[in-house]
Amino acid sequence: MSEIQPQLSLFASDASPRNNQLLLGTSSWTGEGWVGSFYPEGSKPADFLPFYARHFQTVEVDSTFYRIPAANTVKQWRERTPKGFIFAAKVPQVITHEKVLVDAEYDLKDFLGVMDLLGDRLGPLLLQFPYFNKHKFRGLGFFLERLQPFLESLPKQYRWAVEIRNKTWLSEKLYSVLRQHSVALALVDHAWMLRPQEYFDAGDPVTAGFSYIRWIGDRKGIEEKTQRWDHVIIDREDDMRIWIPLIRQLQKRRIQVMGYFNNHFAGFAPGSIKLFNDMWEKSGNG
Repeated sequence: MSEIQPQLSLFASDASPRNNQLLLGTSSWTGEGWVGSFYPEGSKPADFLPFYARHFQTVEVDSTFYRIPAANTVKQWRERTPKGFIFAAKVPQVITHEKVLVDAEYDLKDFLGVMDLLGDRLGPLLLQFPYFNKHKFRGLGFFLERLQPFLESLPKQYRWAVEIRNKTWLSEKLYSVLRQHSVALALVDHAWMLRPQEYFDAGDPVTAGFSYIRWIGDRKGIEEKTQRWDHVIIDREDDMRIWIPLIRQLQKRRIQVMGYFNNHFAGFAPGSIKLFNDMWEKSGNG
């Protein structure tokens, strides 16, 4: 596959199939090198989100992982996007990494209070957990003793997803707990996680009315090659040949799919969406 060169014409048409069953976006709407490759030359930061929302239907907000955003910031996100646009967002790391779900009720309440300002643009909220060594949790059962009561306490009016970085924990034992609470399992394409089909081999990873997919890649490996995210540098066609049939199967089950590409997946997240859509169209409309 030839490199996708940084040129705006790549995105002259809608970048994702326009239906509510398949929503594709990127992890954040900014990236070093996006001006001139995705955003027009001379674009200012205030121009980014409105332009992005004309091409993609959803985005995953990474910045909320590090801190709860200011209310005015969230209001601006809403004002700069059209009706129907969806923000997925990471739950702050103070909940998932620092407190690991213990005594985190007020942190979660503060986070939700601000995110509610998005109104109907608020989409799934992702609890992204780190890899836990045996000193933290001796196994999945010990982690579930912590996770299950937290899931029971979650407000039901929101959509939730959980990402687990311990690949040996990905099993029907975990899936069934998430399913009891209608919490989606995040399916992650990451250098040291399961391959796509293996999530299904371990059980049924559909645990809610939607599936949440994150194409992350190998951050360390790709950062050894580039720090500028303006074109695709890794051929991901083989990966898409695996993912696309799985996503079509989910659609046959009437499961909504929300998927997000990271720059680290192939070098240029908008280019990864273009690759997906080109291959999706060639494989037949679903």
